[in-house]
Amino acid sequence: MAHRFVIADVFTEKAFGGNQLAVFPDARGISDRAMQAIAREFNFSETTFVLPPQDARHRCNVRIFTPSRELGFAGHPTVGTAAVLAHLGLLEPKDGMASIVFEEKAGPVSLEVHVGRIPIFATFAVERAVEVGAAPLPRGAVAAVLSLPEDAVLETWFASLGLPFCFAHLADQAAVDRAAIDGAAWSTHLAHAWAPDIFLFAGSLQPGSRLYARMFAPGVGIVEDPATGSASATLAGTLAARTPEREGTLVWTIDQGVAMGRPSVIEASAEKREGGVLRAMVGGPTVIVAEGEMTVPAAPAALR
Repeated sequence: MAHRFVIADVFTEKAFGGNQLAVFPDARGISDRAMQAIAREFNFSETTFVLPPQDARHRCNVRIFTPSRELGFAGHPTVGTAAVLAHLGLLEPKDGMASIVFEEKAGPVSLEVHVGRIPIFATFAVERAVEVGAAPLPRGAVAAVLSLPEDAVLETWFASLGLPFCFAHLADQAAVDRAAIDGAAWSTHLAHAWAPDIFLFAGSLQPGSRLYARMFAPGVGIVEDPATGSASATLAGTLAARTPEREGTLVWTIDQGVAMGRPSVIEASAEKREGGVLRAMVGGPTVIVAEGEMTVPAAPAALR
């Protein structure tokens, strides 16, 4: 059976930048096994499959697959899928804006989509507290994983807003660019840790700052990710919780994917009320680069 797909570049205003995403806007009839096989075939960081919602109040159910496994939540697939649906005329905007909710395995995700903007701009919000993971790894262990000297690592911690990460605040942009995964050290220190994926960044932690980041996820077959919205949301929520401000929306701009030739710009923010973080938001533009059809084999044996 033939299924339509759209390829988009997320968190960029130019084609062939940002993070690639394949979206199947009507995935009815595609089995779980076929979804995983399709994600392997595209071999992007993620591929999404849009299905009817379980709750009629929601726009749709979105399933997210890396080349090796299904995820409960991820940022760039959420933003990019919303933009693709807008591109296809499947959203109902009011004054150029559509407010929708995606069902994802980690829970409902609210989005605001600027349908009239070119390129289409979407922002998701996660309205739950950041989950703080196990005790952070020693700086020396994280430095070894990143093939860096220990003094290049200022701080490490584990946190999650649906997808867990090990965060590493590095001394400067040069250290971020020099970082490379040491497979043996990763297997020793991170492979079986609370979060095996590592998001490394440099820059001031103060609101309004511009951060420079990379993300490695060798455990799920992602050598490097050009733009990681879920980690960016978690980082914004974590940093906002540390600030003395008690009210307002605190914003950080994150540059990612530069070192791998797919520059991405992510707007990450967190809203605080009475000293607490209510929600974390991540937004950015999406460029549509290709559309087509894929014939998905019906026989399970063909997908082994």
